[in-house]
Amino acid sequence: MKPEILSLQHRGEYLYAACGEAGFRVFDIAFTDNKAFSERVTTAPVSPLGQQFYVRTKYCTDVASPTTIAPDPTRVHKPENFEASVPLMYAFLYVTDLHEGLILVLVGTLLDGDPNNNFIKKDVVFNPNGILNGARSVTVFGKYAYICCDAGIVIVDIEDHKNLKVVNVLKEGEHVHHAHNVEFQFRYGFVCDEHGVKVIDVTDPTKPEFVAEVELDDVHNIYVARTYGYVSAGHHGLVILDLKNPKQPKIDQIFNANGCINDLHDVKLGINYASQFAYLADGHNGVHVVQLMSPQTPGNDGFSPRPTPQLISSFKLPHEGHALSLAEGVDRDRAIDEAGNQLAVFGRIGAKPLTLAEQQSLYLMPGTGVLPGQSPPLPFTVANPTRDYKTPDARQREIQLHEQIENWYGPSGVRKNSGKRTQ
Repeated sequence: MKPEILSLQHRGEYLYAACGEAGFRVFDIAFTDNKAFSERVTTAPVSPLGQQFYVRTKYCTDVASPTTIAPDPTRVHKPENFEASVPLMYAFLYVTDLHEGLILVLVGTLLDGDPNNNFIKKDVVFNPNGILNGARSVTVFGKYAYICCDAGIVIVDIEDHKNLKVVNVLKEGEHVHHAHNVEFQFRYGFVCDEHGVKVIDVTDPTKPEFVAEVELDDVHNIYVARTYGYVSAGHHGLVILDLKNPKQPKIDQIFNANGCINDLHDVKLGINYASQFAYLADGHNGVHVVQLMSPQTPGNDGFSPRPTPQLISSFKLPHEGHALSLAEGVDRDRAIDEAGNQLAVFGRIGAKPLTLAEQQSLYLMPGTGVLPGQSPPLPFTVANPTRDYKTPDARQREIQLHEQIENWYGPSGVRKNSGKRTQ
């Protein structure tokens, strides 16, 4: 029947798929090598009570989960455990449709072990005045969904599924040009559009600011890992960006395995043992696996060694299939989201991650941030003095270095610089 699967999201024992005209579908991928029947991946009922693992939409384009782990917001919490509750927004998947906009599908019931409630449906359809027409992709950042659509990039507050609201729009043609996707890392977002990769400062997620751009055509997607961004750049292949300073991004290298990678649509990263791999959906060429780092990579024991890509395997899809999307693996070290919501159970009674206010106190100036009553976010900055080795006297060099620091911070440790405080 030639299904058109445009986006995949793996979570728990299920795979969620955006299937174009076929709408949104759920596949059971638990125990693919140990099922009691021959079909490894199935949508057939596994409960005698039946199930419905599909939602009809006009043209489903993308599906996103706020996290790749599978927290259960409906789980009962015992008071003696002093646990923080998982926000209800994590019980939903966020689906985009070209005509219907943003669709919320409640899938938390697939996690509760009850076979009587596995019937999914459209729980919320959100497209006020058609602002989300042409929705192509959605990315969840804290309690906000960034949706690429005909209007540009629309930012929607999804904290309360009964009261979704648009908080900002990065207008098409003014800020972005047919944006395909947005990915985030800490205080920065990376937008892929027809002009290349654009960097936005999302210290305040409701008021992003464009800070840099790397011009590049045929850009589809980006995966950010530490100080590098891995761009699926169509006929260019895999473009690796140096993002050590997000405000000054630059192309580090372009890898196409001597022309073997020339239709790249998606890239995801994963680590196996001591090696890092990139998994590539390379259109008509199928799927590739590229080793980025290994124990032999120079600086492999450091924080972010420069990748040394090497194509190690390929798989061409049967029946002339095209590889368009890959599901992201499980982020096992993520216990909190960008809004300060706790996602995972901690080992000690009463243990918890930092709240949003506590996080911001580590990297923003006092009194600034995104919480009510605060001034606009103003990150901490530090002096970067340099020794003048033209000064032959070592003691004098150190005095000059000390003077640079003192001039920067001032005697009180706080300096006013062009109206901005720096500590």
